[in-house]
Amino acid sequence: MKTFYRDVQIRIREQEQGIGLNSSYAIEESRKMAILLKDLLDQLRERVVLNGFANESEEIEFFKKIKPNVMGKLLFYNKVFRIETSRPVSLGHIHQAYFSKELQRLERNYKDHISGTEFYRYYRSGSSLHDSEFFVRGKMDMNKGLKSHAFESDPHFSTYYDFKVSRIIENDLLYEYLLSRIDNGLTNLSALNLESGYETICWTESKSALIELIYALHATECITHGKIGIRKVASVFQALFNVQLGDVHHAFYRMKDRTGNRSLFLERMKDSLEQYMDKELL
Repeated sequence: MKTFYRDVQIRIREQEQGIGLNSSYAIEESRKMAILLKDLLDQLRERVVLNGFANESEEIEFFKKIKPNVMGKLLFYNKVFRIETSRPVSLGHIHQAYFSKELQRLERNYKDHISGTEFYRYYRSGSSLHDSEFFVRGKMDMNKGLKSHAFESDPHFSTYYDFKVSRIIENDLLYEYLLSRIDNGLTNLSALNLESGYETICWTESKSALIELIYALHATECITHGKIGIRKVASVFQALFNVQLGDVHHAFYRMKDRTGNRSLFLERMKDSLEQYMDKELL
């Protein structure tokens, strides 16, 4: 079972590395990811129902981490699809107001229904004291006033609280996504006061390579002593190179999960620079 879970996580990671939720492809790629995640979730359910778990620890890990990671991303990409298919076609102030309104709605929902709960504080603290109550099937406490989805969920594939974790993951991803859409819309070449001769400069490497470079510059605090937020730095590079990077935070967290060398582009830059230096000495 653990091998299968690992394969599921690898498939998600590989698929996400090849997408960018920018204005041109957000609808197509969010739909593609939602279809994949729904299929993987169905496969997970089939495995769990047929094979069960070796012990309680395995069951807790599944409902606390594995299933919510898939379900949370499924909820996220489905929400992105709905937001993008409903947004105004034109850019400008109407476009910005639309995403700002979505962000305000998300923040209200998060504050009213998620962030203030006892379970939210428990999960965010990293505690495991009550995991056997929250993440083992068949332990719903009717005295706590359960939400209606508790009675609609599959008792063989749900613990009630795994859905709450999924919602937390969904909201975290959606928050970063909406912020990036708002920042991308605010940035344009005219705001940078670039000379007309430089407007044709473009980035010809992968988007993940540029994001890796942006985070390296941010981490070394070499741009305004590190006092500018990562989204503003990313916005400058997007305008400079005429490229849309989408959710840079989401992409960066995928980089953190890379196996082996996690800074592939920076290592290649270093090697290329040293080779260039050697060539100049000849």
